[in-house]
Amino acid sequence: QVQLVESGGGLVQPGGSLRLSCAASGSIFSIYLMRWYRQAPGKQREFVATIASNDNTYYADSVKGRFTISRDNAKNTVYLQMNSLKPTDTAVYYCNVDAASSEYAGRENYWGQGTQVTVSS
Repeated sequence: QVQLVESGGGLVQPGGSLRLSCAASGSIFSIYLMRWYRQAPGKQREFVATIASNDNTYYADSVKGRFTISRDNAKNTVYLQMNSLKPTDTAVYYCNVDAASSEYAGRENYWGQGTQVTVSS
């Protein structure tokens, strides 16, 4: 089993920045894709960004140029640097990873518990 713990959320003014972290722990053999999703009140959960094990990245159009996803494989951690934040970025942000718990185990998908980001003046 893999556990994910997000941190770094909070209240920020429009135009401000926040950096989210998501640390994976537990039985980890390898982590493949790492992703961030978000869910605003009354809306469906939506994709934000993903990073592969070779550091290739992909972003939703709504955050491209403002958000940067990165990972530290030695710490089993993924980050989301969020700049130029807008009120429309207000949401609960979730970490999501594909990981294997052993050399012989298949990939499984795991979710974190979420961290609240509120952009408001």
